[in-house]
Amino acid sequence: MEILFFQYPPCSTCRKAAQWLRDRHIEVTTRHIVEAPPSVEELTEWIARSGLPLQKFFNTSGQRYRELNVKARFSTDSPEELVALLASDGMLIKRPLLVTDNRVLVGFNAQQWEEALSGLSR
Repeated sequence: MEILFFQYPPCSTCRKAAQWLRDRHIEVTTRHIVEAPPSVEELTEWIARSGLPLQKFFNTSGQRYRELNVKARFSTDSPEELVALLASDGMLIKRPLLVTDNRVLVGFNAQQWEEALSGLSR
């Protein structure tokens, strides 16, 4: 099973998550969320699979979120337009983002990650 780990290396939460994965010897394919953001197709699939509302995929505390007034766009833009916006700028995506064959985890919550990745530690 390939596990995708999207991170922004300067982000302290991403560094904490990466260390958590290393401590458990869980191998992941790492992608820099700004240099290689997820595509519209990937995001569309992952949002549907996650069971989470689209808003949960946005980095609501980020500067780009505020600059683009994304909060207001939720009442005017279509979901497709919002996903395209997410795919256009990795800084808009809540991080880290962890994608397994059957789970999509947004943000780092050690308990959720433990449940999702149980059995993968060596």
